[in-house]
Amino acid sequence: MSVLYQVDAFTRTPFSGNPAGVVLTADALTDAQMLAVARELNNSETAFVLGADGTDHDVRVRFFTPTTEVPTCGHATVATHFARAVEYGLPAGSLVQKTGTGLLQPVWIHREGDRVRIGMRQGAAFFGPELDGSQVGRLLRALGASPEDLADGGPVQIVSTGHAKVLVELRDRAVVDALRPDPAALVALSREIDTNGFFVFTRATGEEHLLTWSRMFAPAIGIPEDPVTGNGHGPLGAYLLRHGLVPAPDGRLSFTGRQGAAMGRPGHVRVDVETAADGRLLVSISGSAVTAFRAELPV
Repeated sequence: MSVLYQVDAFTRTPFSGNPAGVVLTADALTDAQMLAVARELNNSETAFVLGADGTDHDVRVRFFTPTTEVPTCGHATVATHFARAVEYGLPAGSLVQKTGTGLLQPVWIHREGDRVRIGMRQGAAFFGPELDGSQVGRLLRALGASPEDLADGGPVQIVSTGHAKVLVELRDRAVVDALRPDPAALVALSREIDTNGFFVFTRATGEEHLLTWSRMFAPAIGIPEDPVTGNGHGPLGAYLLRHGLVPAPDGRLSFTGRQGAAMGRPGHVRVDVETAADGRLLVSISGSAVTAFRAELPV
């Protein structure tokens, strides 16, 4: 019988941050059963931990939203390895995880007394198309914003470190918090640009220790709003560095982003970006987690 964890990621406070289901030893489950579990839990993602199918990785993980499988997920990866560390008493160390986008290496388990923190190197940053004027206008209307709400920063652009997001910067925190998206309009735009997530942020956080304040919407894959998004913060870090929007001495950038306040589930993501010798931007994210509950799965 598989063990099920409900883990709140990117927080140390239960019932805040981003909840993810984690099913340990899920090898016996069919795709239909995995989707049924994800639909029942109704988190933005649920992770299913499988044994390695090769010598180049330690564990496989598959991720499902309530409606479909997705290639990778940041907060559910944090939740997965937090649950594994707690369930099996794993020490601090690193491992290689295989996902739908390939090998995620390394994943780190950090231990500070009884606290467990998980970090991961995401895929190399990929910069996709910039949205044109018409698309930007439709996106702003779909979000419930206006052209005057755009910040004077970089372009509205598709960026990926494994699971692409459209990044759009607005002028301040109040505008971000006031958004009331039209899910149908966002779904229509998602289909046109072949990208399902819209990561909206501001650098006008009003708090010295926070660089960014954000929200993320992905109704096309069954996520009206995601509380705290690892696969949004990773691309965000690469975007900020690439477009020179924040100081990055020696091609390095480290910051903390906050998300989830608008949903009553605030959490924090640590982002680290470095520039490789070949010019690629290498992104890592990390965060804390806490167990909401543990149960045995009756399938």
